[in-house]
Amino acid sequence: MADKKIIAILGATGAQGGGLVRAILDDPQGGFTARAITRDPNAPKARALAAMGAEVVGADVDDPASMERAGAGAYGAYFVTFFWDHFSPGREKAQARGLAAAAKSAGLRHVIWSTLEDTRRWVPLGDTRMPTLMEEYKVPHFDAKGESNAYFTERGVPTTFLLTSFYWDNLIHFGMAPKPGPDGRLAFTLPMGDKKLPGIAAEDIGRCAYGIFKGGDALIGKTIGIAGEHLTGARMAEELSRALGQDVIYNAVTPAVYRSFGFPGADDLGNMFQFKADFESDFCAERDPAIARALNPRLQDFRTWLARNKDRIPTE
Repeated sequence: MADKKIIAILGATGAQGGGLVRAILDDPQGGFTARAITRDPNAPKARALAAMGAEVVGADVDDPASMERAGAGAYGAYFVTFFWDHFSPGREKAQARGLAAAAKSAGLRHVIWSTLEDTRRWVPLGDTRMPTLMEEYKVPHFDAKGESNAYFTERGVPTTFLLTSFYWDNLIHFGMAPKPGPDGRLAFTLPMGDKKLPGIAAEDIGRCAYGIFKGGDALIGKTIGIAGEHLTGARMAEELSRALGQDVIYNAVTPAVYRSFGFPGADDLGNMFQFKADFESDFCAERDPAIARALNPRLQDFRTWLARNKDRIPTE
């Protein structure tokens, strides 16, 4: 198909972008082609994408000029930033500002910006129910993305704002797997009480994004939230018990206790989970699994994801 639309994909070797690259490559008659953007085109993951059929180009999210070059001739782009690389909301906002400028200069016709809520709309800085962090934020990695939405709208970039959910893959890669306690029983720890947590398989984010690009102009200007399922911590522990073949208990700590764990970003994540719990109705309402399934008919629920990934979850 000679007239395929090029989608330039930031984070192509990561969870979200990689899922979108694979979704495009899995649909050769879909009318799109994947341009994978990476800092190092010679890295093993980048070479693997090239071997699968993606165009791979080098660019750096901190260099807007390189991003503009990477978007040249493309129809659209998927933009995601990774706060946990640097823990700097200021840097993340600068990256988003540069991405919006690059999209405008490159003349992109459809951008998806992977974003999150600015929690300060619900919890102002003066609200003491949770601590203010870095003097300006309640949940830095949320607030910086939400604040950055304006960079795209102010420049008139044709954008769909994609609200993502908790990655179930965090159980594999982000240290959130069940851990054995003093009695040897596995415990799954979340500061969510009995509230539901929207979650999703990381690869399904990319597949949903592909559905948005296929939806075209009708979805420009929209905010779309996605999730595979809404589950309480207790239900997640039940499903983990079933998949792992051993008892997993739900350790429902308070947000304050979670913030005290001391690992890098614990205060940010403690505030994040508290926000999701305190505003469960708002947060869940923005992430309807039925919408995600309409975009991505292959959407997985938690049990399905666990069946496919249980052997990758560390339990020691």
